[in-house]
Amino acid sequence: MTAQNYFTFPNIDPILFSLGEFNLFGFTIEPAVRWYGLMYLLGLLIGLLLLNRVADRSNGVWTREQVSDIAFQGFISAVLGGRIGYVIFYQFDRFIEDPAYLFAIQNGGMSFHGGLIGVLVAMLWYAKTHNRKYLAVIDLIAPYVPIGLGLGRIGNFINGELWGRTTDVPWAMIFPHVDNLPRHPSQLYQFALEGVFLFILLQWYKNKTTKVGSVSGMFMIGYGLSRIIVETVREPDAHIGLHFNLFTHGQLLCIPMMLLGLYFIIRPHHAHLKNAKIKS
Repeated sequence: MTAQNYFTFPNIDPILFSLGEFNLFGFTIEPAVRWYGLMYLLGLLIGLLLLNRVADRSNGVWTREQVSDIAFQGFISAVLGGRIGYVIFYQFDRFIEDPAYLFAIQNGGMSFHGGLIGVLVAMLWYAKTHNRKYLAVIDLIAPYVPIGLGLGRIGNFINGELWGRTTDVPWAMIFPHVDNLPRHPSQLYQFALEGVFLFILLQWYKNKTTKVGSVSGMFMIGYGLSRIIVETVREPDAHIGLHFNLFTHGQLLCIPMMLLGLYFIIRPHHAHLKNAKIKS
C-alpha cells in the first residue's frame, strides 16, 4: 500500500489565537489560547455541569458550591501534579541538571499518573478539612474525569504529539512532521478508550454498586487497562524506550495504580465480611 493510500495528519495550528506581544517587567510575553489548554478547560466545564446535576439530585448530601470547590481544586492539583509527575517520572535526569526545568511549562510535558497523585492528595486534604469520607469524595468525581482525559487526547492529536508506532493498518496516518511512515493514530485510540469507553463504563458501574471506593477503583483499573492496551501501539518515549524490551514507562506506572484500584474495590467487601462476623 503506497503512502497516498493512508490518511495524512492535518496541519493544525496548536494555537487557536494569539493575544499579541507584550512587555511585562522587561520580559516579552506572547499570551495565546492553545487548543490543548482549551480542551482541558472544556472538560472542566462539562464535568462541573454534570457534577451540579449530581448535587441537585443528592437530597442535600452535596451542594453546588461544594462540587464546584472539589472540581476546581481537582483541576488545579491535576495540572500541578501532572507537571511535577512528568518531570519526576520522565525527565528526572534533566531536572537534576537543571531544576528550573520544572517551571519550563512552555516546553510542554504532563503526566497522567502525576496528575492522579496530585488529585488524590488534594481530595484527601478536602476530605479532612470538610469532615468528609475520603473515598466518597473521589467516588464523586471519578466518573467525570474521563471527559477531561478524552478531550485532552484530542488536544494531543491537534498538537501532533504522542503518535503511534509504524503500521500497515488501513486507517494508519502519516505524521509529516515526524516522518513519512504510516503510524497508528494512538491519540485517537486513547480518546476512544480513556475518554468515551471509560466514561460509559463508569456511568454504568456507579449505578450498580453501593460500595464506597469501588467507583474510584474501577476508574483506576479501567484507565490502566486502556493505557496498557494503547501503549502496545504507541511510540515509546525516545529517551526512555522500552523496559525489558517489552514494556513502556507508562505501562509500568499503571501497575501500582491498578493494584490500588483493586484494593479500593475489594476493601469494602472485606469490611462487609468483617462486620458480618462481628454481628454473628
